[in-house]
Amino acid sequence: MIETPLTLPCGHTLANRIGKAAMTEGLADAQDRPTVAHQRLYRTWAEGGAALLLTGNIMIDRRYLERAGNVVAEDAAIVAPMRQWADATHAGGSTLWAQISHPGRQCPRLVNRTPMAPSAVQLEIAGNFGRPREATEADIQDVIRRFAATAGWMKAAGLDGVQVHAAHGYLLSQFLSPRTNQRTDGWGGSLENRARLLMEVVAAVRTAVGPSYPVAVKLNSSDFVKGGFTLGECLQVVQWLGEAGIDLLEVSGGTYEQLEFFKPQAEIRDSTRVREAMFLQYAAAIKGVARMPIMVTGGFRTRAGMEAALTSGDTDLIGLARPFCVQPDFPKQLFAGTVDRLAVDEDRLVLGTGFWGPNSRSPTLRALNNQVQAGWYYHQIERLGAGLAPEPACTPLRALMAHFSADFFRAMRRKFA
Repeated sequence: MIETPLTLPCGHTLANRIGKAAMTEGLADAQDRPTVAHQRLYRTWAEGGAALLLTGNIMIDRRYLERAGNVVAEDAAIVAPMRQWADATHAGGSTLWAQISHPGRQCPRLVNRTPMAPSAVQLEIAGNFGRPREATEADIQDVIRRFAATAGWMKAAGLDGVQVHAAHGYLLSQFLSPRTNQRTDGWGGSLENRARLLMEVVAAVRTAVGPSYPVAVKLNSSDFVKGGFTLGECLQVVQWLGEAGIDLLEVSGGTYEQLEFFKPQAEIRDSTRVREAMFLQYAAAIKGVARMPIMVTGGFRTRAGMEAALTSGDTDLIGLARPFCVQPDFPKQLFAGTVDRLAVDEDRLVLGTGFWGPNSRSPTLRALNNQVQAGWYYHQIERLGAGLAPEPACTPLRALMAHFSADFFRAMRRKFA
């Protein structure tokens, strides 16, 4: 079934049921533009056989990045380099959608010491992040305008669709959560008010790209933190997004304070392991109210697990990310029947277990374990972008040091460019 095409509400057809979920690449130049490395990387992934490739964060505002090395789309000058990126992907045989995003308070100090957020609520892992300022009404209207403008430039550049990032604790996700949105005006309080920015962004994006262009949303099934966005609230937002006419909903979960999508297999509950994908049980509830196809990302590692999820109807598209870093051609291998299990071993990419593990009570140690994993996969992405093979023998400690040094170098290069 993973080879079966999927037609979206807007009429766009995906050639099969495998999509590469967004992963931050960190490959932009000092002016925040795409590079030849993006073209090499995405052509390699496209030749691997997945129907859909989602870019990493395409940021809508140069002042606020998820990390130095993000691509930024602030004006029409982005169209030409994005077209080269799209052309390379199309040459490899896949479609390319842009994930458009604003980090809100999850903007590192190396980029901006005073990020913007719904409310001035400090991240629990505060060391790498400054205390945010509360967004003004003018800021909010500017965000809506920027999302729409970026979507229009992506369409002009020949990309095949856009995904609005409203998950993982980024700005739109922060507005949805009562933990981070403590406003008392029309953008806070009730769920309808907290969802207002997302809904206005989606409406503005749809106006910018038209009815036949794919518009997707990435949404948390839950924030998995006390006082955060809940599954019950997610179900209501999904109904509103269905009324707004989006074409695909990617289901994920967690924030920087609780990175569910970076949990190693050793930390995942047995009930989740049996079903393989960590958000599939939430997707089943979401499918009950969804008008649009669903993509579930996180945890799929076997063909049998993917086929079971599709056959059950709990998801329409299989989203994968980290496996692309170590086996960039695994979709073709799955289709050909030469592999039935993906060779990804997250359990070794941790500093330790217990107190030292990714579920430590220490926010600092949780953050370090997340960065070990992130750094390891960033290293593989950089190698693929350079035209080199993955390096699975890279150690967690080496990955952590490479991650810190590379991000610092990119931030300094950007600052003094």
